[in-house]
Amino acid sequence: MKPSSEEEEESVRGVGPWDECFEVAVQLALRAGQIIRKALGEEKHVSTKTSAADLVTETDHRVEDLIVSELRKRFPSHRFIAEEATASGAKCVLTPSPTWIIDPIDGTCNFVHRFPTVAVSIGFAVHQELEFGVIHHCTEERLYTGRRGQGAFCNGQRLQVSRETDLAKALVLTEIGPKRDPDTLKVFLSNMERLLHAKAHGVRVIGSSTLALCYLASGAADAYYQFGLHCWDLAAATVIIREAGGIVIDTSGGPLDLMSCRVVAAGTREMAVLIAQALQTINYGRDDEK
Repeated sequence: MKPSSEEEEESVRGVGPWDECFEVAVQLALRAGQIIRKALGEEKHVSTKTSAADLVTETDHRVEDLIVSELRKRFPSHRFIAEEATASGAKCVLTPSPTWIIDPIDGTCNFVHRFPTVAVSIGFAVHQELEFGVIHHCTEERLYTGRRGQGAFCNGQRLQVSRETDLAKALVLTEIGPKRDPDTLKVFLSNMERLLHAKAHGVRVIGSSTLALCYLASGAADAYYQFGLHCWDLAAATVIIREAGGIVIDTSGGPLDLMSCRVVAAGTREMAVLIAQALQTINYGRDDEK
């Protein structure tokens, strides 16, 4: 019997066990984006967390509460790792259970200053394997998505990483991290200097690690590295980069450890290894030991 048009459509899309979760994540990311865009121009109440550069606002909490509460209603058996809950003392442990990994506003410092590079990030893991990621660039209304084995997209257009292997032809992205003591800043600047001495075309800091990683996935940059980012900064973007053909590894050159607070990502393994070899480590501890 010939399949119906509905069945044909499902065959094209691919039906998997986490389809409903993915669709809910997309809708919540879009709703969160509306809240963030509206709040961007309003007066903000700003607090600090681990340092004077580690900021949080009432909108961070509002967006996180919205996402977590809606997901709990739909999927009561699932677990959650969320930035602000973790900052308030919740344990940050990735178990084999279906787990949502959420950053309500990535780029909070940007958000506070009305600098428009701001995103909401929702990742999802099962059996400690990342299944999908949804990142919404709120001010430009760009929706980045990636599903394991199904590709990566921005507003429906397939993403493809750069295939650059030569560091001397690369645009490299990074973020500063919340530690600003003299020793940490010295190593941070030394790492940047090493890449510039290697004649990289440039090193950029845009204030949002998730969006920097999305730019890498889209081929607009060739590599990314950071010490001090967290699993909620990395989870969704890792799926998107992998599905766009890129690689995400530890700064040691070994496999990615989502809880290690350090990462190198690139369009090619050759580029990732070159970046990793150039870096001096900044120790931020682990997310699952805090």
